[in-house]
Amino acid sequence: MTSIMTNTSAMSALATLRSINQDMETTQDRISSGFRVGSASDNAAYWSIATTMRSDNKALGTVQDALGLGAAKADVAYTAMNSAISVVDEIKAKFVAASEPGVDRAKVDKEIKELQNQLVSIAKSASFSGENWVAHDANNTAGAKEIVGSFNRDGQGNVSLTTLSFDTTKSSLINFDPAQTDGFAVEQLDVAGDGGSLLSGLLIGNEYVTDKTTATPVDFQKSLLTIATDGLDSKQMAGAISAVDVILQKMTDSAADLGALNSRIGLQSDFVADLSDSIEKGIGKLVDADMNEESTRLKALQTQQQLGIQALSIANSASQNILSLFR
Repeated sequence: MTSIMTNTSAMSALATLRSINQDMETTQDRISSGFRVGSASDNAAYWSIATTMRSDNKALGTVQDALGLGAAKADVAYTAMNSAISVVDEIKAKFVAASEPGVDRAKVDKEIKELQNQLVSIAKSASFSGENWVAHDANNTAGAKEIVGSFNRDGQGNVSLTTLSFDTTKSSLINFDPAQTDGFAVEQLDVAGDGGSLLSGLLIGNEYVTDKTTATPVDFQKSLLTIATDGLDSKQMAGAISAVDVILQKMTDSAADLGALNSRIGLQSDFVADLSDSIEKGIGKLVDADMNEESTRLKALQTQQQLGIQALSIANSASQNILSLFR
């Protein structure tokens, strides 16, 4: 039925055109933003998941920074310990050379003293971001150091941090705090005296003794920073070389521990980077727009819009056709 009061054809064409325009607006928004789900109104579930995962991924980025900082600290400590090993190895060689008859021990001791000063310099210089893992004092005590390793979220939404731990008492080269005894370069050396006893027993004043009953002091108590060849007999020289070698082995073990920590940090950093990339890909699959699909849809909608305009024009001309019947 044709009516001059209600143009149903025009109303239908207008509704179709309005729907096409809305779809075009949505498609254009997706193309301009690159997101299929750009707000909660588009898809509340996907938007919520994507927002949470973006936040977690940002936290993982911070974890990567923390791992980089931890790697730098461990690397500086390893470099210092490795350099110190070379110095101690040189000290050991000087003692071996001083064991030969006729060697001027005073000159050898001067060289040893310079090497000992170099140990102190290495230890003091091995600082990164205000932390020193090989030199300690009252303000920088040796102990467990924590490095943030990962950010975790369980099935209930609870978050936690995973940390890597390293005990810097294992890497302590020098402790400048008189109240502390840790540090490879400051611990007392076990050196055999004339009687062959190890001087690692009872401490009286500034001297060690080997007989607790008589408490007879033995005139030797040295550390790696204070030991010298002058005044040592042949047995004490042999004991000093052996004692320095023991310290050298401890330092080698410490360097190995630092190297293992650095390797672990590197593996964890690579894993966090891969995990971050995977999360980013997952977010993209949820909310990113397929640009090929959207551009094809836009062209189709533009064609539909043109047809809709023509259909509306035809529907609006129906009333004019009725008027012509009365002419």
